[in-house]
Amino acid sequence: MEKEVRIYIRIQKSRKGNWKKICSEKQISLTSLIIHSVENRIQDDERRKVLAFIEKQDNIFIKIETNINQIARIVNGQKFISEKELKDFLGKLSEIEKLKREQNLIFSRIYSLLGK
Repeated sequence: MEKEVRIYIRIQKSRKGNWKKICSEKQISLTSLIIHSVENRIQDDERRKVLAFIEKQDNIFIKIETNINQIARIVNGQKFISEKELKDFLGKLSEIEKLKREQNLIFSRIYSLLGK
């Protein structure tokens, strides 16, 4: 493991205060802020947001899939689907399509950030 060294920089007290405020808001260290900014890498707080988003998306898809399975069970049992149930089903499919498009855009941004 490589030995860590200290780097001393000079900045105005007010600028340091601003940086510390940013760190406090993002719940990251000043070291992390500087290193990730200089190396153009994803910040720790952004990484947490990404993980929270992925978890939220997963939960939403599970709920939608459950609803779709319930509709499929009803249709298979009755060999019929009412107009209301069909509209609900198509709404769920539209919701999945919209969320998947949004998710793909976000994942593309994430990969571009991680690739830097």
